[in-house]
Amino acid sequence: MSNLKNDRFLRALLLEPVDVTPVWMMRQAGRYLPEYRETRARAGSFLDLCKNPDLACEVTLQPLERFPLDAAILFSDILTVPDAMGLGLYFSEGEGPRFHNPVQDEQAVRALGVPDPEQDLGYVMEAVRTIRRELDGRVPLIGFSGSPWTLATYMVEGAGSKNFSKVKGMLFDRPDLMHHMLGVTADAVTAYLNGQVAAGAQALMIFDTWGGVLSPRDYRAFSLAYMARIVKGLKRENEGRRVPVILFTKGGGQWLAQMAETGCDALGVDWTTDLSEARRLTGGRLALQGNLDPCVLHASPQRIREEVGRVLESYGRGTGHVFNLGHGIHPDVNPDHAAALVQAVHDLSPAYH
Repeated sequence: MSNLKNDRFLRALLLEPVDVTPVWMMRQAGRYLPEYRETRARAGSFLDLCKNPDLACEVTLQPLERFPLDAAILFSDILTVPDAMGLGLYFSEGEGPRFHNPVQDEQAVRALGVPDPEQDLGYVMEAVRTIRRELDGRVPLIGFSGSPWTLATYMVEGAGSKNFSKVKGMLFDRPDLMHHMLGVTADAVTAYLNGQVAAGAQALMIFDTWGGVLSPRDYRAFSLAYMARIVKGLKRENEGRRVPVILFTKGGGQWLAQMAETGCDALGVDWTTDLSEARRLTGGRLALQGNLDPCVLHASPQRIREEVGRVLESYGRGTGHVFNLGHGIHPDVNPDHAAALVQAVHDLSPAYH
């Protein structure tokens, strides 16, 4: 099962030598691809697409048919976990995710339990198994989850938020409740990610999309501490290989040194921190993933190539760099510009290895 034809992504995450810098893109399976929009239309809705293992596999593989990427990432959503906890996820057109049953009082917090990955999130596990079978060793498959703090923002607000007043209100007013919710959610995420590894995920990523809205003190107590707890609980070996873990806090550049202490293998870095600075802060002890500003993909292919060169130069020589965007690709990006990005990484990076 683990005879990978291209393992440079896994090798870079473990600081092993590679021939070129591996590249994949956050949200690489998505709305910027016409074939994705066609599959989603067939599925009926975004949530139906997530819950159909065959179609989730189809969209996971679509970007690999177009671009010579070095990793596939499971097509799913971070909010599958709170949905399985009984919050009733739905998507309203143009509004983003919403929950029928947000967690806004003590009773709701105390009622939260840890979903069983195979029973309550079986469609995700089945998608992982299906994708692994269809990939047939072409590239590794990344499994993922949201961080407990990021999941909690949606669980308490009941939707996305501009100022996070409800969830931060609970954090400041009832830190005991917030810690209870984060503890249960951390246990749920640990079980969920271990389930993905058992089903065939070969690397894991934890997306802390909203960690950057916290003060340094609150980030350490309410976000980082729970990600560290998850990292400690993860199964790090499967099929005779290490399963690397990537942590990514958007807007978290100032905390990279503390994130590096969690025991993860790699850190995602957004475009607001130079990779040279990230490498200095972490002492070169672990791999770094990033960090082209996604808006660069709205520029000409020539400019994309120049900016790719700048990111590669910022990281510098040696292994331990996975090229990525600093956050997800935008829905209105021209796929040819994504192709220019991948081409530029493969053309320009051998000089650094």
